[in-house]
Amino acid sequence: MKKKWLGAIGSAALAASGLGVYLSNRLMYYRKKEEQFILDREVSAKRIDLKRYEELPKEEVWIHSSYGYPLKTVFIKPFPESKKFMIFAHGISESKTNSIKYMNLFLKFGFNAVLYDHRRHGESGGETSSYGHYEKHDLKNVVDELLIREGENTFFGIHGESMGAVTTLLYAGTLEDRADFYVADCPFSEFSAQVAHQLKRVLKIPGEWLMPLADVFLKLRDRYSFKDVSPLQAIQHIEKPILFIHSLGDDFILPEMSKDLFDHKKGPKRIYLAEKGAHAQSLNENPEDYERAVSGFLADFFPGREWPNL
Repeated sequence: MKKKWLGAIGSAALAASGLGVYLSNRLMYYRKKEEQFILDREVSAKRIDLKRYEELPKEEVWIHSSYGYPLKTVFIKPFPESKKFMIFAHGISESKTNSIKYMNLFLKFGFNAVLYDHRRHGESGGETSSYGHYEKHDLKNVVDELLIREGENTFFGIHGESMGAVTTLLYAGTLEDRADFYVADCPFSEFSAQVAHQLKRVLKIPGEWLMPLADVFLKLRDRYSFKDVSPLQAIQHIEKPILFIHSLGDDFILPEMSKDLFDHKKGPKRIYLAEKGAHAQSLNENPEDYERAVSGFLADFFPGREWPNL
């Protein structure tokens, strides 16, 4: 009888270990899109004009991450005398190519641009994705490089989409509130809530059953836990203006998460909830309203600056 119990316990432990590895693999090695697929998609949708992009004055730069891998970065300066810059942080599974459409919008307002690939994405190094936990330090490395090149008096904002938005908020709320403003497009509010939502949505399993197991294996394998990725906690320490953006039709990261973040943000803030679009589709589906939201945000909080096309 004792051997049967020991065998049953061993089998259960083995099954739990296998499930823990599976769940943590899904998070650490989230399936990426091929770079050619992203480029073809954006060109086909006319969100990228390759000829126009190639004509922009640019410099490709490798930035050294604090974690030891290279970050592929592109500095784009169509306004060489301007000290206005935007840094763009893309979402999970995407690359800096996906940020070009956002760059095109901010070029209208006279910003130069910095595009870069997150760790484990595009041309950058790094082995795992951590949904902002390690990525926020990479973003700081990009900010540092920008200010070394352009000077401490550089006026700059950071635009993040999805994981990039989470990375932006974690950077500003836990490392340094150094940018002049932030645009957070479809971020989640708590990593634990997002994982639970996806477990229920994709695997049809109540998240609370598997969350503790996934958290333990994530901590063991990648040295951080769900509680370490909390934009809702970080938002309380951000003083600079934030524009929150989310599509009401987003069922991947629910729009209620941006509403919650907006409610918890103290000080200057705006929110734009797009009527149309799924996850990370607010600009694609509502280009004119998106541009108005950005222009109104800039005019409200930086009225002393010149804003073309406002």
